[in-house]
Amino acid sequence: MRCILHSDLNNFYASCEILRRPELADVPIAVCGSLKDRHGVVLAKNMLAKSAGVKTGEALWQAKKKCPGLIDVPADFPAYLRVSKAVRKIYERFTDKIEPFGIDECWLDVTESKYLFGDGAQIADRIRNTVKSECGVTVSVGVSWNKIFAKLASDMKKPDAVTVISPENYRETAWKLPASDLLYVGGATAKKLRFLGIETIGDLARADEGKLLQELGKWGKVLFEYANGRDASPVRQSGSEREIKSIGNSLTCYRDLSEEDEIYMLFLLLSDSVSSRLAESGLGRACTVKISVTDNDLNHFGKQGRTKNPTRNAKEIADCAIALFRALKTEGKPVRALGVAVSDFTTAEQLDLFGNTEKEQKIDRADAAISGIRRKYGNQAIQRATVLQDERLSSLDIKGEHVVHPEGKI
Repeated sequence: MRCILHSDLNNFYASCEILRRPELADVPIAVCGSLKDRHGVVLAKNMLAKSAGVKTGEALWQAKKKCPGLIDVPADFPAYLRVSKAVRKIYERFTDKIEPFGIDECWLDVTESKYLFGDGAQIADRIRNTVKSECGVTVSVGVSWNKIFAKLASDMKKPDAVTVISPENYRETAWKLPASDLLYVGGATAKKLRFLGIETIGDLARADEGKLLQELGKWGKVLFEYANGRDASPVRQSGSEREIKSIGNSLTCYRDLSEEDEIYMLFLLLSDSVSSRLAESGLGRACTVKISVTDNDLNHFGKQGRTKNPTRNAKEIADCAIALFRALKTEGKPVRALGVAVSDFTTAEQLDLFGNTEKEQKIDRADAAISGIRRKYGNQAIQRATVLQDERLSSLDIKGEHVVHPEGKI
């Protein structure tokens, strides 16, 4: 039987800040995005802030209302990445099958390592103690025979703990937890499950599989399997690349956008970044564009649609994005943040039915020339006139400042 670990660095960003500034250890802190550019959202908090009710993802002003003594610290992603890499070097002492799930989480397949280091719980304890002594941060480790339950276990006891979900105890351990604790059960899915009378993972495991398939489609069957511990997905070996399913970028604007031409301007800026990254990826052209919209009341909207023809051109992506935006029912509220992503890639030269091959080739040559200039002189060396209307936005290097998020975030 496989032995899978899920390692989750506790309050990672906050722990890194305390590591650099030990005087913060005894005060509530929150690591936040840039307040200047209105990214003042809590990205991480320490245990003192958490005990005061501070939550990841809420606005800093809300957090400070709950915890008046809260100290906010600007995020330093390069520093966090250095610590993350040091921790992964420790994982490599135990296995080469390591699959990252964001900067602070990894799955490890230690099935073959048991002959050298003991059972899963013993390996997890060795990792936990080594990370703490050598890197100064703590980690919670879940142990199971599959990735889904290993992830579930790592969330059950924090900080600095090891939890085992085994074939012998999973009904008593996992099934009592809320269905929303299961990986990939988001808010919308949890709501649908509650409508079906499914509150816990055990309820999901014992549910009528046909009913789940009817109400949730194929995803209902997948979640049914997960709840029953039937997950055979492998832990990818270090160095192997995960298949890229989408390329996207998003931005919280420094001001609310009310006019459609302003919104289109930001779509163009984002699409330029997406187009450039798509060209560099070698994935070909995209057939689907997806947008995400956040209004000034923090309501979230999303919509996706097919492109007229497969494309990697920024303007065509932006044109598709603004068409999707017009189709959204956002009630005309000012826009705070936008996101653009492309997917469904094809390397086939599927040009339109009217045979505008020459036009497509000219666009490709122009895009290649622009990319060449930007590679040599920087991403802001050449810009669209539309974007230059806003000096603050035109000064942003969205592609250069892009941060990779866990798969499935835009």
